[in-house]
Amino acid sequence: MTRAVHSTLGLGLTALLAVQPCSGGDLQDLHFGEALYYAHQGQYLEALERLDAELGQYRDLDEPQLDSLHFHVGEAQFSVGDFELNYRMHHRAGRAIKAVLEGAVDEAVRNEAAFRLARIHFQKDQLEEALHALDRIQGRIPESIRDEVEFLRANVYLASGRPADAANVLQRLQGADGLTGFAEYNLGIALLHDQRADAALEQLDKAGKIQAQDDAVKAIKDKSNLILGDLLFESNRFERAQLSFDRVRLEGPFSNQALLRSGWAAMSAEQYDRAIVPWTALVERDVTDGAVQEALLALPYAYGKLNVNGRAALMYGRALETFSAEGARVDASIRSIREGKFLKALVREEIRQDKDWVIRLRSLPESPETYYLATLMASHDFQTALQNYLDLEDVRKKLETWQRSFAAFEDIIERRRKNYEPLLPEVDAKFRELDSQIRLRQEQRNNIEKRLHGMLTAPRPDHLATADERIVRERLNEIERALESMPEASIEHERRRLERLQGVLTWQLNTQYHERLTEAYEHLEQLNADIAKMRSQYQAFVRARQAAMHSYVGYSAPITRLRRRVGESLQQVTLVMARQGRVLEMVAINELGIRRDRLESYESQARYAVADSYDRATRAQANAGGQQ
Repeated sequence: MTRAVHSTLGLGLTALLAVQPCSGGDLQDLHFGEALYYAHQGQYLEALERLDAELGQYRDLDEPQLDSLHFHVGEAQFSVGDFELNYRMHHRAGRAIKAVLEGAVDEAVRNEAAFRLARIHFQKDQLEEALHALDRIQGRIPESIRDEVEFLRANVYLASGRPADAANVLQRLQGADGLTGFAEYNLGIALLHDQRADAALEQLDKAGKIQAQDDAVKAIKDKSNLILGDLLFESNRFERAQLSFDRVRLEGPFSNQALLRSGWAAMSAEQYDRAIVPWTALVERDVTDGAVQEALLALPYAYGKLNVNGRAALMYGRALETFSAEGARVDASIRSIREGKFLKALVREEIRQDKDWVIRLRSLPESPETYYLATLMASHDFQTALQNYLDLEDVRKKLETWQRSFAAFEDIIERRRKNYEPLLPEVDAKFRELDSQIRLRQEQRNNIEKRLHGMLTAPRPDHLATADERIVRERLNEIERALESMPEASIEHERRRLERLQGVLTWQLNTQYHERLTEAYEHLEQLNADIAKMRSQYQAFVRARQAAMHSYVGYSAPITRLRRRVGESLQQVTLVMARQGRVLEMVAINELGIRRDRLESYESQARYAVADSYDRATRAQANAGGQQ
């Protein structure tokens, strides 16, 4: 019963509490969107790879607020924990979610982080820490997780040996959207653990009658009926037990067990003819299932109880042949696993791309090592070891891809070097010439600005003379110097004319001074715009020059370092993968060994039952002949 409870709790967490990557609002960063895309496809390693790289680059920026990820940085940090949690990196996921939980975030976000942290602790069987995280949830709780929070709390109580507390919480969740079937079933289990047998039976009966269309809810409904039937069977209420078993779907995951137990309930009620019906249907199913193998012995046993000894003998003979063949197949599977074929079959890409790849593995030609895989998957140890191995295989392939990529990067860098190096000397020479001109023009502009500022306090109209006025002034100065060498009496008239012209020029410069000064500042503003444009072009050139240089310079050391790290990681993954593969093989071999022992036991029983049935059939025939 404990195993059933744990398997159901796991089903509840997987189906009902699955982390969904946050994606609220309009998407501003395509790289973050790409990570979300892979996460929604269930490829959490790819999502983590991209989001970690994006966040790492974001943290190294001088002005991160200008990056498009800035709009989603909080959501991205939260999603890292989601992805790590879905990839079963519970330790790292816990750190990421704790960082959000302890940060300055909205109350609803903090409560959601506490919920996810509690779930991590629960999955790691850290029940006290899970309750502590749940107790931190206060205030506004997002509507989407409100019921899931209480459902998780009930599961923690149930796993902690507090069924009464779990029952109280689950009572409030009856009929909650998204928890249909799960809340009803877990309440029945909680009542059962709380020694309230009658209430537990009633609740499981209610859970087994729920109307549902979802496959997960149908499965939990079948589970409820199966456990209810077992409880009724143990309390010798065989008729009611049969009714519960009959409610289990014939095509569901619990159908074989239900058919088997329904037959035994009928046998216990001495209704041998009714036991034949479910067992007859069961023996036609997949013979690798343990319930089918048991039914191969149970069905002729029922016929023996009905004194149909001839048919019973034939059926025992058929069972004996089946057990012998299956035993040989199990031995072949063990041999194949020891030869390493099992692990190769597991990682076949064309198989894993199918959602039913575990079932398809059984039908691979010449692969006896996979024949019992579907049943082995029911083993928790096997399932955990298998998922770890597949994760390691994915990491190994990615590391090998990265390792092959380094040569391509080096080729790209070399091509860039050959392209830019011949061009850069000529470009640099022109740039130096242009740079000197830019510096000269900048200095000239600064001198003009300095003189204009000085003219605000000490007016200098002559500094604002036009080119024509400067020429006229220079001409007048030459005439003045020429007149100085002539006799004073002969140049009186010319001197007066010169003075009038100089006065006109001075008058013009002084009266137009303010207008000219304003116009000079306007021209200075235009010059500033041209200077700014020139600086922008200068910076663009510098950046382009640096980008050209940086596109092929300085990569040797990082590539060498990364190649070494990838090589070391690949060696480590290969070593761990070999160890994990060995664990996986041992789990499979041990499970197959248990099956082989069971088949040998069944074979011995069948061999004895064949002889016994033939003896009884012979005696019955002899008695019938004597009576005649």
